[in-house]
Order: sequence, then structure tokens, then C-alpha cells
Amino acid sequence: MSTSPKQLLDAFEIAPKKSLGQNFLHDPNTLARIVESANLPPDMTVLEIGPGTGALTVLLAEQAARVICIETDTRLQPVLERQLQAFSHVEIQWGDFLKIDLGALLGDAPYYVVANLPYYITSAIIRKLFEHANPPRRLVLTVQKEVAERILAKPGDMSLLSVSVQFYGIPQWVMTLNPAVFWPRPDVESAVIRIDLHPEPNPHVPDIPRFFHIVRAGFSQKRKQLKNALAGGLGIKATALEPILIQAGIEPSRRAETLSLLEWEALYQAFTQS
Repeated sequence: MSTSPKQLLDAFEIAPKKSLGQNFLHDPNTLARIVESANLPPDMTVLEIGPGTGALTVLLAEQAARVICIETDTRLQPVLERQLQAFSHVEIQWGDFLKIDLGALLGDAPYYVVANLPYYITSAIIRKLFEHANPPRRLVLTVQKEVAERILAKPGDMSLLSVSVQFYGIPQWVMTLNPAVFWPRPDVESAVIRIDLHPEPNPHVPDIPRFFHIVRAGFSQKRKQLKNALAGGLGIKATALEPILIQAGIEPSRRAETLSLLEWEALYQAFTQS
């Protein structure tokens, strides 16, 4: 079976769509390292979002008990059917991942996610997976390098994305990718990251939507001091917020990107007590 996406797509007279972020990962060594970094148990179900021409899917199918692919571009159906014809334990679901019912698809079974994500909806995909009633145990994702750096950021450079990911799991850098491992070559650099989810979100907060309501408000006005950003985001006077911040042990003049997860937890607790 060919792993050359250009050869496969040419055979079926299919052109990549920029609007779908179609940059197909094809380098055999890179694909092998991605699967190796997932450290798949033999009985594991794997969810792949955007299988494209199936190069990664084939390697996953050789190791996983069940592979579920979600692909929105139905033009790729003959390509994937050809590539995956030897694997009866691979299922292809056609549709927009953001609209698919994961509960109906996966039930309560444990699963991993291994995927070369469409870069334009990376954050939305991650958010849907984390907020699902049965989130994955592990994710190995190919993402834009800049997004990977944001996900792994430390206090001083935090963002809503890094707080969200690190709230649910432990991210680590797997490798940086040369644009030449894709066809067509993307205009941006890429990276592979692995995220191992906590059994329970950490820090533990009883009301997760309220926690993130506060965090989103803190990041709502990037260049403002935390007390002013929170005031605007929550509709509370800045003077009323100062004692809450001080109770949490946070200087009101700090900015949201400097706070650690534990400090966001302390701020949530101070809001709850007030």
C-alpha cells in the first residue's frame, strides 16, 4: 500500500482543500514515532480525527484493537477504503467531528486519541474531547508549533488554552516536525505533543464551568491588570475585586498570564467564599 498522499490523491483525481487544512503527513519515520509515543496497550480503542489518506491509520490498525476514524471530506472515501481494506477492526465515520455524538460512538470504553489535527479548529477539538463525559485517557496530537508552545507554557506566558489543557492533563513535547514531512507543505511549523489526562481534573474544583468563567474573564483583556480584566469580564467593580484577590494571595496588579493553576484555584475558592 502506498503512503504517498500525492500519488493516492492523483489516482482518484482529488486535490487537497486549503479550507479543510489538508496537509497530509506522509514521512514513514515520523508516523512511526507518533505511534510509538502513544504507547498503545493492545486492547485499546484509538480515535483518529482527520485520517486523510490513511497513512497514520494503517500503523494504528496494526497495534490497536479498534480504530475509529472521523473524516469530514467524503471525497476521500475511495482512498481510505483502498488503504484500509485489510483491517476489519477500523471504522470510518463521515462527518464534522465537532457535531458528532461521541457518547454514541464510544460509550464508556477507554480510548486514546492519535491525530494530525486540522490546525484551524485545534482548540475546539481539544475542548470537546476534554469536556466530554468520557474523555480520552491520552492524546497524541500533531498541531501547529505555536499552539504546542502555548499549550506547554509556564506562568508568565499562560493563556486560556494552556490553563485549560493543564487543568485536565499533563502535556509534553514529543518532537518538532519539518514542513517537508507533509504534502502539501504547510506554511507554518508543526509539532507533536502528548497529553496524559488526570483521572480527575487537577486542581479539583466542584464547579468546573464557574472555574472557567473566572479564568476566561481574567484573560478577556490581555494587557490589563487582573483586577480590571476580571471586572470587565465578570461585570463587577474593580474595587470590589481587590479584597477577593488579596484573599487568594494574588496581587491585584498582576496579569492573567502570570498566574499558576494553583493560583487560579485559590481565586476560584476566594470567589466561592465571598
